[in-house]
Amino acid sequence: MPKYKCVLAYDGAEFAGYQVQPEKRTIQSEFEAVLAQMHKGAMIKVTASGRTDSGVHAKGQVIHFDSPLTFPTENWVKAFSALLPNDIVVLEVDIVPDDFHARFHTTGKEYRYIIDRSKLRDPFKRNYAYHFPYSLDELKMKEAMNHLIGTHDFTSFCSAKTEVVDKVRTIQEIDIEENGCYMIFRFVGEGFLYNMVRILVGTLLDVGSGKIAPGEIIGILDQKDRSFAGKTAPAQGLYLWKVFYK
Repeated sequence: MPKYKCVLAYDGAEFAGYQVQPEKRTIQSEFEAVLAQMHKGAMIKVTASGRTDSGVHAKGQVIHFDSPLTFPTENWVKAFSALLPNDIVVLEVDIVPDDFHARFHTTGKEYRYIIDRSKLRDPFKRNYAYHFPYSLDELKMKEAMNHLIGTHDFTSFCSAKTEVVDKVRTIQEIDIEENGCYMIFRFVGEGFLYNMVRILVGTLLDVGSGKIAPGEIIGILDQKDRSFAGKTAPAQGLYLWKVFYK
């Protein structure tokens, strides 16, 4: 039976996250409902590279599933385009080896977080960027970023709700791009903890606002205590941009 890998993009504004939840609209439930329709009611389970929370978007989420259907991959893309709701799109479909796993075979991920620096709040951007019109010292933020790159215990930058025991992660790249009224944070790493990117952004905004000195990042990491880091930035600015595989 062929195994298919799909790259998805979705607007997370109207979803309660990726994973199936009772009586809630999720990416997984919508996708599996379409697969059931294509397979005459048979349940086809999909596996993702990871979950995204309510309100979080994706430009390059990856899933896999097994199916007895063997039509060409371009036909899969056309079928998904016709059947999926307008806020989910399948960008590409590939046949992969039987042992491929969308989650366990990842070698890294790229997340981006978008800040709207406009003076006035734009109601049409409210679901796609975090409005933050306050002054920021970008040089101090970049100095703080240097302390975050590398392999660290990121307990202080992880939700206290997580059940993960090992909180050591490696961040390979962090940078900031200015694009008009937008400030875009880019994070590339081997893996990220629950709410880690949003807490990193919230803390870096505190650095840029002068509430935290860049060098204090070292102490925050050493404390291994969530209460020492900044607030969790809102979900709507976060995008799962790309998932990396060998």
